[in-house]
Amino acid sequence: MTELLFSTAFTLWGLDTSWLELIAVLMAFAMIVCNIIELHWGWPLAAISSVLYFFLFWSQRLYGEALLQVHFVILALWGWSVWLRGVEGAPLPVTRMPARQRFTLAWMGSLLWLSTGAVLLNFTDTDVPWWDAFPTAFSLVGQYLLAHKRLENWVVWIIVNFVAAGLFAWKGLWLTTLLYLAFIALSAVGWHTWAKHAQVETA
Repeated sequence: MTELLFSTAFTLWGLDTSWLELIAVLMAFAMIVCNIIELHWGWPLAAISSVLYFFLFWSQRLYGEALLQVHFVILALWGWSVWLRGVEGAPLPVTRMPARQRFTLAWMGSLLWLSTGAVLLNFTDTDVPWWDAFPTAFSLVGQYLLAHKRLENWVVWIIVNFVAAGLFAWKGLWLTTLLYLAFIALSAVGWHTWAKHAQVETA
């Protein structure tokens, strides 16, 4: 089964694209569409995609991204339960964050980036420790905000996807690069869609 997943599905720009990457991309694309329309089935799709991407990233020595997928599986199950539970029986509303919370999450994400990069630099053989660490750290921030239906999650994802697209292009994962470029556009759509009915939280 493993041999089949890592076998070539097609060749893109002279580089082989595996069935594993193809299936993971399709799952991830369906996931973000579900997120935009606030359909809770995006969460189990995210969990499946993350399992596949764990093996793909590990094979490319992207250890930060690989370990991030383990967190994503856990967060996906948690986020799914949050969306299903809602608030007092009603669907979880989309809200905007107070400025103070935005600042707090920004410095916490930066601290996580620096600490993750240091670990990758000193304890793995990755050739891109800081580049790998950035989307790893801030994806956790984005996932937390998404689970709570914070409008600002889309801004975080735009930044993360931009950095990640460059990283995956460097590694020759062209299909995943195209997916993350599409994610940038879809995240902008997500922001526009959610902003129409976002509530302002004052505390």
